[in-house]
Amino acid sequence: MQISSDSSSYRLNSKLTDNSVVCLMAPTASGKTALAYELYDTGRYELISVDSALIYRDMNIGTAKPTATELARYPHHLVDIIDLMQSYSVAEFVRDVARLIDSCHENGKIPLLVGGTMMYYMALLDGLSPVPDSDESVRARVEQWRQEEGISALYDYLGKIDPISHERLNATDTQRITRALEVYLQTNIPISDWQKKPKKALAHNPNQNWHALAVMPDRPWLHKRIEQRLDIMWNEGLVAEVIGLLEQYPLTPNLPSMRCVGYRQVLEYLVHINHPVFEQAHLDKAQFYDAFGQLDASISGQIRSERAAQLAVQAPEHTSRTEALACQQMQNKALYATRQLAKRQYTWLRKLTQLSDLSDDVSNDDKQIDNAITIKTFDTMAQVRDYLY
Repeated sequence: MQISSDSSSYRLNSKLTDNSVVCLMAPTASGKTALAYELYDTGRYELISVDSALIYRDMNIGTAKPTATELARYPHHLVDIIDLMQSYSVAEFVRDVARLIDSCHENGKIPLLVGGTMMYYMALLDGLSPVPDSDESVRARVEQWRQEEGISALYDYLGKIDPISHERLNATDTQRITRALEVYLQTNIPISDWQKKPKKALAHNPNQNWHALAVMPDRPWLHKRIEQRLDIMWNEGLVAEVIGLLEQYPLTPNLPSMRCVGYRQVLEYLVHINHPVFEQAHLDKAQFYDAFGQLDASISGQIRSERAAQLAVQAPEHTSRTEALACQQMQNKALYATRQLAKRQYTWLRKLTQLSDLSDDVSNDDKQIDNAITIKTFDTMAQVRDYLY
């Protein structure tokens, strides 16, 4: 049943005081957006996106971003805030949310934080170590080093200056390895030492009442929803969207924006079919082929041979069977990667709900942390809806 926007037509949960902050935490494709829209229509909430992909302009289909019409009716803070070439740290997210929460409360609204980036929620609820922001000049030096010698050289150096991080990180985790080196080169202190320092969470603000509502739906149901949503993305033109982004921006495969699930798999597919978009003057073709060229090399070679044969007979519009196979592999990999993302989100959610060291049984009483945070878990969005009304 849709709730009317007439404020007299609903009864707000008495636990949701005017200084409340509500976090709607759930895995991808679980129905968060629909409930957020319904809550917005009550006139009681403002929406703050907690999604590390929705921050990027022009990445619309693969992020399942609300349409322009939807965003006009249901405004979201922290959507479309940076370009694809930019980065956005967790610390920047926390600072922005702190400002937005104050603004929402000043407007007489309850901030509704909705999204699936669990690392962001953990930063809000559990706190951040006081690791300093990266200096742009240091970041540029580390990136040049990575391009010249490869991530393995950086990983080896990390082992010398920060054995703890070296042991913890995967040797191919470019983002975290480069970040660790940036911090060390900037401060002469290993990032693992910074991470041992006391944390302070935004949610520990004694003047706010936080409600962390975690939804962990049935896995088979969620997997079906994920598959359905990916089908919609393929039909809406995700591949064409990525090609358009490559034509417009000087992208590289190691940008945070290009590591998003779905976009990563499309980039790999385009490399494997030797798509002409990589001949664009503003793209470093070698970087893409170094990142993906070693995967499925036999299929990639077949595709290139068949494409050459097609050009020889003046039939470039024909899609070879091998290229179709590569497309199917792309879709399968995107499905697998999205399911893995959901799996990681469940792991984060369990970690989040255990912050109070209490059971996460849906039938339990509200969990209290520092008298400021209430944590509850649910199986369905309908249960969350009942809790909030």
